[in-house]
Amino acid sequence: MHWAPIIGAMCNLYRMNKATAEVANWFGRSSQLGANFAAEVYPGYPGLVAEGDGVRAMTWGFPLVLKSKKTGAPLKPKPVNNTREDKLGTGFWRDSFVKRRCLIPVTAWAEAEGAKGSMTRTWYSLPGQDLFAVAGVWRPTAEWGEAYSMVMVDGCEQMADVHDRMPTILRREDWSRWTDGTPEEAFALCRVWDGPLAIGVRSRCRAAMSVASAVPRLATSCPLQARHLPAAARLRLSPSGRSLRTVAP
Repeated sequence: MHWAPIIGAMCNLYRMNKATAEVANWFGRSSQLGANFAAEVYPGYPGLVAEGDGVRAMTWGFPLVLKSKKTGAPLKPKPVNNTREDKLGTGFWRDSFVKRRCLIPVTAWAEAEGAKGSMTRTWYSLPGQDLFAVAGVWRPTAEWGEAYSMVMVDGCEQMADVHDRMPTILRREDWSRWTDGTPEEAFALCRVWDGPLAIGVRSRCRAAMSVASAVPRLATSCPLQARHLPAAARLRLSPSGRSLRTVAP
């Protein structure tokens, strides 16, 4: 049976409004000359990624090629731009999670809500911070060159009315643990954000590439949910790569 990742309507738009050199300096890495990306990043378009010793542009979303039900011919690839933390051990993601983890600089991410034709966007960011780092994985692809995807976890309480998932936000002290630690150490960082969020709401979703400003307000802290394990928990990858299993030390 052909296995394919679940494509959900999680974060499909985020904003990163800093120049490449600024981002590189923030991460303490070298920058790619002439990196091409927009301030608002959509699936299938380039965004900045911190990987190894540098910061460079990659395509947001792993290409997924499905076949036509009528003809059996390959269809145009679709970008799979998010992965749930509980899917990191599956065949589509496992190799990238084990070998190629990265940091994604983000200013704010958006979630859409409402009926089609009258949807609004809610923007989420960290109060007082122009940038924060989100956990990502990446891999080389034949279709789009280097591509990356965000790792998603359960949404915190302040997101409950909009979405039940959110990006995995990493504190500075956890950056190297995510990129260079063992898979067990990295997986322990896939947990609900327990800090405050700044929330801004745009009145309406216009054309896909429209730009509008959001008015932030400070939200209360997001409590950790009981289902998430303590950092001391260990992760075991099954030999088949189809599941992640946690066990207490």
